[in-house]
Amino acid sequence: MQAQILPSRAALVDRIALQFEYGQNLIVLLGTSGLGKSYMLETFITDKYNSFNKAFVQVSASVNDVSLMSDILEQSFNSPLIDHDLSLSENFYQLLQQQPCEACLWVLDNARHLSEELLQELELLAKNSPVTLYIMLASQSKLAINNAVEIYLEPLSAHESKQLMSWYFPNLPYDEDPVFSAFLNEANGNPSLLLAWQPTEHVADIIKKDKVSWRVHLISLLIIIMLLIIGLLYKNDMTQWWQTYYQNQQSQGIDTAIPASKITAIPSANKEVSNANSDISKADLPLEPVSDKSQGNVAPHKNDVPAIMQSLTRQAQQSAQSEQSEQSEALPQSLNTPETIEPIESDDKESPQPKISNNVSDNAWYLAQPDNNTAVQLLAVTQEKITREFIIQHNLSQRAKVYQTKRNNKVWWVVTIGSYASLADAKSALSALSSALRKNKPFYKKISKIKQEIARLDQ
Repeated sequence: MQAQILPSRAALVDRIALQFEYGQNLIVLLGTSGLGKSYMLETFITDKYNSFNKAFVQVSASVNDVSLMSDILEQSFNSPLIDHDLSLSENFYQLLQQQPCEACLWVLDNARHLSEELLQELELLAKNSPVTLYIMLASQSKLAINNAVEIYLEPLSAHESKQLMSWYFPNLPYDEDPVFSAFLNEANGNPSLLLAWQPTEHVADIIKKDKVSWRVHLISLLIIIMLLIIGLLYKNDMTQWWQTYYQNQQSQGIDTAIPASKITAIPSANKEVSNANSDISKADLPLEPVSDKSQGNVAPHKNDVPAIMQSLTRQAQQSAQSEQSEQSEALPQSLNTPETIEPIESDDKESPQPKISNNVSDNAWYLAQPDNNTAVQLLAVTQEKITREFIIQHNLSQRAKVYQTKRNNKVWWVVTIGSYASLADAKSALSALSSALRKNKPFYKKISKIKQEIARLDQ
């Protein structure tokens, strides 16, 4: 049972107690399902007549008269001996003789399941009881009782409906919210329907897919492809350069020249000198005397070592100079080749990632407006980007204003037009809107109300 009771329901409880004080011992509370009859009975039996012997019974279709009689009498008396062959009134009279009591209060819910015999017994006891006996029944339809006061339970008013919901839902929408207003009208003051409010299901939240992720993947893929192309081109250029360099080296025969230092370091009597000398061109060596076998005179063999050394040294110097000149001509071109390759710019400069702008609103403009002025609300969403698209789509850049507020722990962007000094001006502006804008059901809102909503951002 809830800790609070609505003013109209509290007044009805007092009215029922007053009817009992006026001598009406049998009262029937009538009302449709969901209006809170069970809660009224619980409140009445809890708050009123604390000195009475009280009995509260929930009647159902599966309960018979004997079990109901036992439940009522067991709650009214201490360990009563009940004779199931006797009626309710006969057992009650018999128990009064055994256990005298001052007064009793019986409350029966869902009395439409009671049989006609038990209803007659209750009516008889309420009329002829030797002690004070108050009987209160609750039913969705009329009962077969003649001498009973019938009280109808009315639906809640709009004010009490919102008051009841505020006890259970701390963050209710504003009264101007079309969804919330339609829900209150359809509930028609029925507490069970009002408490079935689902805040997350009755709020329109537009979700739009983010397109940034696939763009990032595409740009990354393009960068990787460009790097691979640059690597392949660089590898191809280096391969061609090395091939050209080796061909130049081989065509000049630099590898066949023997440095003079190696020759001077080897003794003349060594076999390696003779092998090396055999490779040198005969044109550069001094002629040896030819033996004349026909005459039988053999010229003595004479090795001119100084002449050989001068020849070898001169040839080595010439080959070294030619090698240095060729390398000085070839190396700058080859070394400049990798440096002159201009880096290929990636697509990051051509297609930068979109930047999300800061949240921009006209809160300061609204705070500067008079409180009594009226604006026309066109849209309220939880994404700022949708408000910009909405304004551009309907050509409202010169007229629309946007402010931020907080509802249900979410930041909302609300689009309005105008700041009209009178309601008539606001109505004329609303009627002048296009049919596309009127589909969203725009409505009027006070500037003072907008200022209150803006203040929620700091809470």
